[in-house]
Amino acid sequence: MASMDFPGGLRADGLPAALSDPARLAAVEATALLDTGPEEVFEDLASLASRITGSGRVFVTLVDAERSFWKACVGVDADALEDRQNPVEQSFCYFLVGLEGQPFIVDDAAADPRTEGHPSVGSMSIGAWAGYPLLDPKGHVLGSFCVIDDSPRAWSAADLATLETLARSVAAEIHLRQSLTSARAAHQRSADLAHSLQAALLPPRLREVPGVEAAASYLPASNRHRTDIEVGGDFYDLFHTRGTRYAAVLGDVCGKGVQAAQVSSMARYTVRADAGEADSPADLLGRLNTALLAQSASRFLTAVCTVFQPFPGGLSGVIALAGHPPALVRRADGRVEPLGTPGTLLGVMDTVRLTDVPFELAPGDLLLLYTDGATEARSRPGTAPEEARAIFDEADLATALAASHALDAAATITHLTTVLDAHHGGWASDDTALLALRVPPPS
Repeated sequence: MASMDFPGGLRADGLPAALSDPARLAAVEATALLDTGPEEVFEDLASLASRITGSGRVFVTLVDAERSFWKACVGVDADALEDRQNPVEQSFCYFLVGLEGQPFIVDDAAADPRTEGHPSVGSMSIGAWAGYPLLDPKGHVLGSFCVIDDSPRAWSAADLATLETLARSVAAEIHLRQSLTSARAAHQRSADLAHSLQAALLPPRLREVPGVEAAASYLPASNRHRTDIEVGGDFYDLFHTRGTRYAAVLGDVCGKGVQAAQVSSMARYTVRADAGEADSPADLLGRLNTALLAQSASRFLTAVCTVFQPFPGGLSGVIALAGHPPALVRRADGRVEPLGTPGTLLGVMDTVRLTDVPFELAPGDLLLLYTDGATEARSRPGTAPEEARAIFDEADLATALAASHALDAAATITHLTTVLDAHHGGWASDDTALLALRVPPPS
């Protein structure tokens, strides 16, 4: 076999150096097709080439540094994966790799000076061979789409045009798969980032408060027409302030995404930092408003904050609302009462109107803080009219809360999330955060 001049030169074994190019090998590996079984789409394209050209054998190959792997093969009995390959030096496919994207056409393999004496001419009974490269978008040669006849033949212009078109089709299918794989990986990375950001807005576990049960839940909004994954702006926290006093805060930042997450995180930690110095929940939320304006945050938020202290047989506290729906108190007998005076949302105006409202919880009483995802639950868009449900409003939430009056804090949160899920059928129109504080009844 006469030597050929390849643009990239030769390896020590006399084969094209391009076979060992790291970038090309990485591209081949990225197809995720090496050592995989036959697939209909590739077998169909190979069969089509066989019918059109009248060739007895057709191959779709992937070529790494040492072998030619047959992803599809027509006219060859090779079911096991180990039979669907041959050493690269025994394959004409390395010519395509060495020629860096040019086709390789041989009418008479035994007589052509480029292939005479090639080991595969006899072992594979190659009379004529025609192959086109499988290229990735960057021009790396992944392998070949080739046809073989046992006897010499002159390949017609129509044969070659068909092979070139089918080779592009195979390459496009491979690229589509790579794109889908990359998209899925990127989507997963986005999901992981969103979950990490969301986790940063919520305490890993609620602070234990002596004499008080505490439970919370967070349900992100369902993706609607979005293909990306966005972090929500709801947050909650429960922490010690000073002495026997504790604070609970729950908020909802307008919008979603990284900016909303940043504002939520800043709000949560600002409340924690200022709680020891603030005189009341209204004062604490006013300080948060000042911090939001100083940060020039482009998002406003609503919030509910309570500062409380347990005592033997109960709990006393003060609550303030900043543009947020009223909290709900469920008495031990099942009665539900709204709690709090409407106030100004935060992050918009220098002066805000916030009112402290005192309250007490007796044994068996429960305080529920929630975001508006719990009072705006609705059916999935596109739901048939006869299946669509009315919006789950504050009256519905109060009814569901009253129905759970025998339950502790954790079971109450579970009950409410179950009721909401049943109403919206697993499709949440908005993020939903719930936080419950309950004074347990005597044993």
